[in-house]
Amino acid sequence: EAGLFETGLKGVRLFRVTEPVPCVPAVYEPTVVAIVSGAKEAVLDGEHHVYDSSRYMLCPMTLPVEAGAPRASKDDPLLGVMISLETRVMRALVIEMETAAGVSRKEKGAPAKALAMARWDAGFGQALLQLLELLDDPVDGAVLGAGRLRELCYAVLKGEAGAAARRAFGVGNEIARAIE
Repeated sequence: EAGLFETGLKGVRLFRVTEPVPCVPAVYEPTVVAIVSGAKEAVLDGEHHVYDSSRYMLCPMTLPVEAGAPRASKDDPLLGVMISLETRVMRALVIEMETAAGVSRKEKGAPAKALAMARWDAGFGQALLQLLELLDDPVDGAVLGAGRLRELCYAVLKGEAGAAARRAFGVGNEIARAIE
């Protein structure tokens, strides 16, 4: 069945699209979107970002975009998962990672990317699989859900989108501090 479905895990939603959807205005909250079948498109400031089962999308801040699935069909549906990111959890992980590494760094360079695309690496894939496996048992989800969400956030911070996430959620980001 096509649609967006809440799961028993807070902030984790599954979706299925079986007909082409043109890019239309939408508001993305801080989210990671992982596609397991098909491809999704997001347009920001005229730049097209396409992601599929080889690349996930990190949106570290609330922003208006145009989003769609122009190639979805019944034979090739778009299947994916949206995971909401909590600023408090992301910031705590950044601090914990820096403390464990014995460094405190303020991300330098360009401001945080509004949308970051990252290749699925082994850490992200494993963390996502372990998170989704909790959907089979409500007790497992209730007991282990927060920890598995944290593991997924950690995998994002260690992966290709990590620099963008650290810029957005790190303690040196004055904008993020002001919003919080």
